[in-house]
Amino acid sequence: MATIADWVGAGCLVAGALLGLAAGIGVLRFPDALSRMHAATKPQVLGVLLLLLGIALRLRSRADLGMILLVAVFQLATVPVAAQMIARATYRAGRLDRDLLDADELAGRGPGGGPAGPG
Repeated sequence: MATIADWVGAGCLVAGALLGLAAGIGVLRFPDALSRMHAATKPQVLGVLLLLLGIALRLRSRADLGMILLVAVFQLATVPVAAQMIARATYRAGRLDRDLLDADELAGRGPGGGPAGPG
């Protein structure tokens, strides 16, 4: 049974590494900040979770599993917030191509999507 877990763990490690590589290539190759944001967050999180699963299948001790679970929870909690902050900063700085947006719900508002000033 340990041999099967080791092989599945190795497969998860390879798959996670490939997703991390795809995320890195996407960050380098995509043209605009919002596309890069997706490349930096979506496959990267799945890649990290696969790496953690592969490590958990290889190590199998209680202390290691607790730490791996903690890392996974923090990844799932912080990456969406980081993506939101990247998108907000990009929008506020005006460093995006508005033609690529399907809908711009913040158009006509003040800086950063807040209400427009007195006017």
